[in-house]
Amino acid sequence: MSAESTVPAPAGQPRAAGRAVTVLDPPGTGGRGLPAGRTSHRPRWTSWTPLLTVDAAATLLGALVLPEDHRHAWLTALLGLCVLGLNRRALLYDTSAVPGVLEDVPAVCARIAVGWAGVAALFLRSLPVAVLAGACAVHCAAACAGREAVHGRRRRALRHRPRPALVVGPVPAAVRVAAALLRCPAGGVRPVGVVADTPTPVPHPGDPTGLPVLVHDEDAVRALIQNGVETVLVVGPATRGHRVALLRQFAAFGCALWELDTDVPSYGLRVGRGRAGHLAGFSRRPLCPDAGRRRDVVGKRVLDMVLSGSLLLLAAPVLLVCAVVLRAAEGPGVVFRQVRIGKDGRPFTMLKFRTHRPASAYESATRWSVADEQHMSRFCHFLRRMSLDELLQLWNVFRGDMSLVGPRPERPYFVAKFSQVHPGYPARHRVRGGITGLAQIHGLRGDTSIEDRCRFDNAYIDEWSLWQDVCILVRTATQFVRPTGS
Repeated sequence: MSAESTVPAPAGQPRAAGRAVTVLDPPGTGGRGLPAGRTSHRPRWTSWTPLLTVDAAATLLGALVLPEDHRHAWLTALLGLCVLGLNRRALLYDTSAVPGVLEDVPAVCARIAVGWAGVAALFLRSLPVAVLAGACAVHCAAACAGREAVHGRRRRALRHRPRPALVVGPVPAAVRVAAALLRCPAGGVRPVGVVADTPTPVPHPGDPTGLPVLVHDEDAVRALIQNGVETVLVVGPATRGHRVALLRQFAAFGCALWELDTDVPSYGLRVGRGRAGHLAGFSRRPLCPDAGRRRDVVGKRVLDMVLSGSLLLLAAPVLLVCAVVLRAAEGPGVVFRQVRIGKDGRPFTMLKFRTHRPASAYESATRWSVADEQHMSRFCHFLRRMSLDELLQLWNVFRGDMSLVGPRPERPYFVAKFSQVHPGYPARHRVRGGITGLAQIHGLRGDTSIEDRCRFDNAYIDEWSLWQDVCILVRTATQFVRPTGS
């Protein structure tokens, strides 16, 4: 799909319905399509630095209202950090939406007031209330005025250069949404194509937009790259089940994903966190709502490295004893290596202590469980019952193949098998696999329901937080003695 074939004609000059659309390969690929793993497209993300600068400057102006003997650099810095932290938690630095003149005022002023109240209670109790109220008012006015200047500039830029977008969903509903967006350019979004929610979409002859309808994932990715698509609009929640892999690919290219509610009225139903609002009158909510969570992944990786490294050092004597006993009792080859599927479907080699010897490599890759094998030695049964055979996976965590907390990684044979039976199973690979997880602390270990595991694993990913990881680790530690291995 070339840029010329996807940009709609000027208003009043719609293209003929049913026109065939040729999807071209991206420039420089020589007709071979986009190379695997290449992400040449990066949207022009709006920086949140101007909003941060405005809030910092407003904090300084508010502090200047205080009497000279109460103006301390450390006090201003403390107040600024407090307000910036509260604003970040409230997603006031989210640049995926551009609020109106008054929309941010209650949230901004409330957090500034909380910051001033906390600082005053700790350090400024001797100041008159009127002085504190005046400083807080100046701070609020400066912050709101500065934010409106930033948002106003962005609104003008979007009117002159709207963000290209793809609309994903059932063809009739997606075309209706695209037509509404083309009639409402003030939204700052310009559809350049419709992606059908199923491989065999229902024909929709009365398309007033002239936009191409894309069926294959490869065509949608080419359209995204060649048109510089920055926004993907998903029509209806059912679409996610059919196109979850494609939507994940769009997110990997850096696109903002929004779910639009086309039901009128929507009765104010909302799910998830994030700044929602509307787009051309359609209620919307972010599918990847909190951009800050992506930055928090760094904290998850730091937690993994610190804890896995510390546990490896503490468990070194136990690992050594297990290895020596296994070598003496079972012979050479105390470490069992097995290919598992990790984040984004990438294979890696997972390490465990060898507690059984499969008859062949095929049996190792395709046999579900050997936990009840009668020929296992008493020591191997002990290792599996105490989950000591899993300790070597701490090295996988330290290397970055796995995480301490996450969905249990599985072998390629079973990943393919379960993915055909359970629609949500491939979505588990959005994150690194883990030694323990939400499913495991709810008793879903060993030979238990894959459907239940899949549901708990995806719930963990959707609601992930660093504190949730800590809670799961604590609950895992209290359930360390288990009757079966994972």
